[in-house]
Amino acid sequence: MTGTTAPPSPPAAHARGADPSALAQALGAGGLVPFVGLAIVLWLVPPEPGAWVALALVAYAALIVSFLGGIHWGVAMARGLATAGHVVWGVAPSLLAWPALLMPAHAALPWLGLLLIACYAVDRRLYAAAGLGRWLTLRWRLSMVAALSCFIAAGAI
Repeated sequence: MTGTTAPPSPPAAHARGADPSALAQALGAGGLVPFVGLAIVLWLVPPEPGAWVALALVAYAALIVSFLGGIHWGVAMARGLATAGHVVWGVAPSLLAWPALLMPAHAALPWLGLLLIACYAVDRRLYAAAGLGRWLTLRWRLSMVAALSCFIAAGAI
């Protein structure tokens, strides 16, 4: 005996791709509050405080885009899928979102909206390959509300 043990096998629910839990759905919906709220506020405030609101939305959207990439590192580690798709895509959203932090908000918000849509498009392929296809409906809803919020907010600037 070498003293090493095999890693525990994943629970059966994870092996077949469980539906998102009620908690995951609630947290996802809660994560939309800054998107929707800040987009609305941008239409209601004068330009000077609006610049701060826009910066807050740009920063939040960039963080979320980075989070969406990071999920793939977690999937790769948990499922032993160290494929180029998961590992490379795991860092790509962060690198693509970072320049938005240096752009004026009227350019950054549409860029981030497009990245949110691009993340979903990539996830349609990679989630399915990892057995996580049941999460795509939730991802679609969250991504479209977030992207639409970025586009609507950009229209207020």
